[in-house]
Amino acid sequence: MAKEVEIDMNLIDSVISNYGGNPESLLMILQDISDIYNYVPPEVIPVLVKRLGIRESLIYSVATFYKTISLEPRGKYIVQVCTGTACHVRGAGKVLQAIEEKLEVREGQTTRDSLFTLEAVRCVGCCASGPVITVNKETYGGLDRSSVVRVIDEYRKAAS
Repeated sequence: MAKEVEIDMNLIDSVISNYGGNPESLLMILQDISDIYNYVPPEVIPVLVKRLGIRESLIYSVATFYKTISLEPRGKYIVQVCTGTACHVRGAGKVLQAIEEKLEVREGQTTRDSLFTLEAVRCVGCCASGPVITVNKETYGGLDRSSVVRVIDEYRKAAS
């Protein structure tokens, strides 16, 4: 159950202004908005169309191409499990399954309390440390079922 997020349109205007309203900065603008809200809220799309002078379809095509940008509300903590070859052969599937069980969600879903979103990604570039997860921008490697559950527990504890 996603919590209602109040969108600060002055903040959105500020993000757009930081790039001089340049339509070539669309990706960076979307990323900045996503960094603020953990997704790009739908009410922001018409503002981008007007301020950048671009088509809505371009915004959607850019937003859906990049994994770091979401058009759906995501949790406070984005948990990404590397499923690339090196992590896969070292047990990434078991790590992913342990997180799914702990959070009671499937890959691609957000917990009912909007605290965690679970995603599988192809590679995070830490192949020697696999299996690896990232939580927001923090990386954890050499994980197994029990150690990944401890990582999740620490984030849940920090949020309460």
